[in-house]
Amino acid sequence: MDIAMIGMAAALCLSALGSALGTGAASQAAIGGWKKCYANGKGAPFIMVAFAGAPLTQTIYGFLLMNFINNAHAAGRDALMLLAAGVFGGLAIGLSAWMQGKAAAAASDALAETGKGTANYFIVIGIIETVALFSLVFLLLLLQ
Repeated sequence: MDIAMIGMAAALCLSALGSALGTGAASQAAIGGWKKCYANGKGAPFIMVAFAGAPLTQTIYGFLLMNFINNAHAAGRDALMLLAAGVFGGLAIGLSAWMQGKAAAAASDALAETGKGTANYFIVIGIIETVALFSLVFLLLLLQ
């Protein structure tokens, strides 16, 4: 067994797990926000779909990390380093997705309540996205 392959699997799976948790939290809040709007006779903002889907990009980052690990493996990099990159990188990316989903959930609630602040909410969601991007890029540099 080659432990580098575990790193590849971990990169994708941990990232996707975070995306699932994040989209789950954000989607539940979006549905609750729409219910709040309907109950108050207001239109339901469709932009909450973007809040709900924001954590999905981290699954793509996990897929990219998996491919970077595969390329590094083919280039003969240390298998233990590749395992660690996959586990810790996947964990960092996945946790970013989960926290992004929680922030998106708060954004849906706030938007449903006030109807204001959409740009501010997206800025905060983008800041959390940056954690995943930094993790991916810094690991790419490590793997080269």
